[in-house]
Order: sequence, then structure tokens, then C-alpha cells
Amino acid sequence: MLAKAARELSSSKLKPLLALSLSSFRSSTWTETNTSNRSNSPFLLLPPRYSSTTNNVPPLTRDGNFNDATPSTVSVCPGCGVHMQNSNPKHPGFFIRPSSIEKQSNGSVLRNLVPISQEPEFINSIKHGLIVEPNSSDKDDETGSDISTKDDETGRPLVCARCHSLRHYGRVKDPTVENLLPDFDFDHTVGRRLGSASGARTVVLLVVDASDFDGSFPKRVAKLVSRTIDENNTAWKEGRSGNVPRVVVVVTKIDLLPSSLSPTRFEQWVRQRAREGGLSKITRLHFVSPVKNWGIKDMVEDVAAMAGKRGQVWAVGSQNAGKSTLINAVGKVFGGKVWHLTEAPVPGTTLGIVRVEGVLPFEAKLFDTPGLLNPHQITTRLTREEQKLVQISKELKPRTYRIKEGYTVHIGGLMRLDIDESSVDSMYVTVWASSSVPLHMGKKENAYKTLEEHFGSRLQPPIGEKRVEEMGKWVRKEFRVSGSSWDASSVDIAVSGLGWFAIGLKGNAVLGVWTHEGIDVFLRDSLVPQRARTFEDSGFTVSKIVAKADRDFNKTHKGETLKKRRSNKKSTSSDSVSDIESCQEVSL
Repeated sequence: MLAKAARELSSSKLKPLLALSLSSFRSSTWTETNTSNRSNSPFLLLPPRYSSTTNNVPPLTRDGNFNDATPSTVSVCPGCGVHMQNSNPKHPGFFIRPSSIEKQSNGSVLRNLVPISQEPEFINSIKHGLIVEPNSSDKDDETGSDISTKDDETGRPLVCARCHSLRHYGRVKDPTVENLLPDFDFDHTVGRRLGSASGARTVVLLVVDASDFDGSFPKRVAKLVSRTIDENNTAWKEGRSGNVPRVVVVVTKIDLLPSSLSPTRFEQWVRQRAREGGLSKITRLHFVSPVKNWGIKDMVEDVAAMAGKRGQVWAVGSQNAGKSTLINAVGKVFGGKVWHLTEAPVPGTTLGIVRVEGVLPFEAKLFDTPGLLNPHQITTRLTREEQKLVQISKELKPRTYRIKEGYTVHIGGLMRLDIDESSVDSMYVTVWASSSVPLHMGKKENAYKTLEEHFGSRLQPPIGEKRVEEMGKWVRKEFRVSGSSWDASSVDIAVSGLGWFAIGLKGNAVLGVWTHEGIDVFLRDSLVPQRARTFEDSGFTVSKIVAKADRDFNKTHKGETLKKRRSNKKSTSSDSVSDIESCQEVSL
């Protein structure tokens, strides 16, 4: 009957009949869901593992897919590692089924159903911190519905709606969804495998951010691995089973450090800081830049040799240290079958463990793990807009002050350095932080006034007076420092997640460092001894934030002045009228 109608009717008249036939087919499928475990969606016909029924919603977990390879039918998001589901957009892992798979099961109908994202990689503008806000036409894209792509049969991996939003807009639309996931239990999920005395050979990639080394160095993991190395090494010497992990420290984002930094000096500095952070043995040390493709090839060759044919390689690091970006860069260099891990200038991009195929030779396995939360990093207190200000996205440039006792230097509204006592007339203080964060130098006696009048406006972040209160208590820590040269910085005072002060002096000094309560502050040997050739003046540094605050202040002040003048003029006119009336009364 349908075939006969097709011969007699035009294609335009046939469409309603096709829709009716499809509707009947859907209805029959709907009645079979109770016995065949099919999806109860009226338009998605999924295999049992993707069923949208409440009983088959995947568990809220961060275990990812470390046991099995990521299947081609996608049960774990290859971008972030979360278990995927299509039943509830308010739960983690929500996605829309790609049209190419629907065609295989339903014929060539339902052409509007296409993947959430089939982008080959992360947008370069977002990778450099430039966030593109969605316009009105993109609203549907962000919600994960009616997404259109140029090619729906490329074989590129399907990702969840969250990864789609991060890749295209550089932000998570609904952060509360992630709160439904349990905290990532590193010790239970990864730690016990690293500590196992038997099994496959283990290689640990400790990924550390060069621009925030102490804030991003995973001390807990370093101590766990060091303890395992000592225990298993002893067992191996005694003839018992002992799987001794190999530790590769990968310092990434080295393109953000000054090009004048000596590689030899930097290597010695990193080894010292790693030992002080609890890492007893480093098998290999690599400096890399995924953006520039520096050092990637040498690193992979070393890791592959250590892993062997069946080894397991675990990429571990703090949130936003750059693990996923590093693995994506490895795939580009070697051209293997690589899942496109989601990258974004947002802490906690990876939600679960992601097994990455095609990077290592033979049967060796590579795993990307969720970033470890460091609650003592100042970025954990900041909003997304504030994080963009402190994020270092280009090569660091020094800003140097020649300063004496009784003066203070602010880095935005997040950190302050007081020169409390000094055995010398003056010293050099160099600030290493994002150029987007304004600085201020002034007298220590005016520091409280500066906080009251300029925090949240000229000194950002935080942005706004309300955020100043929300950031928490402002506390002081004291450091006694000494130096032997005017020409180079001797020590650094660093704040986790922000930057550092480099101190150059020939003598001794007592310094007070102010920041928000609970934030880590480190005293260490100087990372970059050089200072700027020209010195900053007292007051505020030139920046867009300060300029905007000045414009807003002038606009407000001008408005108040005009209002006051009008009020005075009106008052004067009123007085003149009263005087005339008084004179008239006297004349009468």
C-alpha cells in the first residue's frame, strides 16, 4: 500500500504519510520496551546499555573506563571520562545520539538528530583564554539540542553536552550538575594500582604547571609513589614480587616562562622543589610545551621504553595543570588513534578516568585522570571571570620596584607584600604574575585605606565589593629573608595559583605577606633571578582594569558634581525669591 501511494503521489505529498507510518512504528516500539529493555524515548532507539529508563541510568562515578578500552559506541565520554546518558539533561554525561548511528537502526529518517560535538580539537581562541559568548542563535547549541555539524559521518568521537559547552564557549553552563558526582577518590581508584606489588609495569606521569610549580605539584601522589618505590624495591631485592613504579616528572607550559631562564638552572631548581615536595626519586624529567610542541617526542619515546609492551601509564596532576592538553599534543605529533580530550582554561575539566588508545605502542595503556583539587590554591576561591584575569596565557614579563622599608606592593586584591624591616636602604621586588592583574605600590600606613577604597575596583580580582567580603579573612605571614647580590633575586615568595614576588637585596629583611586565609604561601630559592630593566612608579600600574575604574569614578564624580551645582543653583534662586518677597513686605 505504501509503495503504491509512493508511485502515485509526489515527494512533498508523501512526507505526511511517511511521518504517519513512522509514528505507528514508534508506537509499536514503545509497547515493547517493558520486555525488550529498549529506550523509552519516542525518537531514540538505543541498545540496552544506553537505555534511558530510570533503572538503567549509569551510576554517578568518576571511575571512567580504565578497565576496558573506550568502545566505539561510546559509553564513557572521551572528552572528560564521565559515564554518558541521554535521559536527563540535568545529570552528568548527558548527550544527544548522533544521526549517523540513528540511520543504521532506523533507516535514513530522523536526519535532525546529530552529535553534540564532532569538533576535531579544542578551539584555539579558547585555548589562549579568549572566551566567545554564545549569541541568540547558539542558545539551542548550548543546551545540547538541534546541534548541526557539517559532517556527521567522520568517525570523530561523540562527547557530552558539558564538553561541547567547554569546547565552544569555554565555560560550563550549569556547574551544579558536577556537584552530583562524588569526589574523585585518587587513593581508591588509582593509588591502589600504583601501590600494587604485582601486575603490569607502572609509569607515573607527574604533570606540573611551570608557571605555578608549587601550587600544582601533587604532593600527596608524590609521597604515595615514593613510599611504594621504597617498599617494592625492598621486596624485589629480597626475591619477592615488587613492581617498582617509574616516575616521569613532566613540567608543562614552559613557553610561559621567560626565554632568558637557563635550562640547567631550571632543571636543578625543579629537582630540588620536587624533593622538598616529597618525591624521593625521579626516573626522568622532561620540560614540554604542548602549544609549541616542544619536547613532546622525546618524552613519549622515554615513556614508551619504560612502559614496555604491556605497561600502564597514568597521567596525574592538579586541576588545570595541562594533562589533557599534553595527551592531545602527543596524538598530534605521532598521528595515532587519539580520543580528543576536552581542554579548557577551567579547573577540573576531566571528570573521570579516560583510557586513551593509539598513543603508546603494542598493548601499553595510557590513562588521563581527573585533576586533583588543591583547596589551598587561590583560583579555587575565584569566579570564572576572576580566573581569566589571573590565568597566565603568554610569556611572563617582570615588573620591578625599587622599594624601601615602610612601603608595600599589592598584586590585585589577592596578595600584599610589606617591607617591615630592612638592613639596607632599598631592595628590588619583582612581580611575576599575569599582566592582566594590576599592581600598586604605596606607603604601608595607607594600606588599609587602599583596601577599603580600591579592592574590587582598581585592584582586581576580586571583582566588586561584594566579592571582597566573600573571599574570606585577610591574614598575614612573616618571612625573614637574606640575599647576597643586588643584581639578581635571591628568594621568591609565591602564592599558590597566583604568582610570586622575587626579592633581590644585599642584606637582611623582615617581610609581611598578606593574602586570604587558607591559601598556601611558599618561601623558596628564586626561580627567575633576572629583573626588569626599568622600574615601576609608585601608585597603580597602567592597566585596562585601572583605566575602566578611573572612567567609572570620573563619570560618577562628574554626575555628583553636576547634581550638587544644580542643587546649589536652585537653592540660590529660592533665596533670591525670598529676599524679594521680604523687601516687598517691608515696603508695604
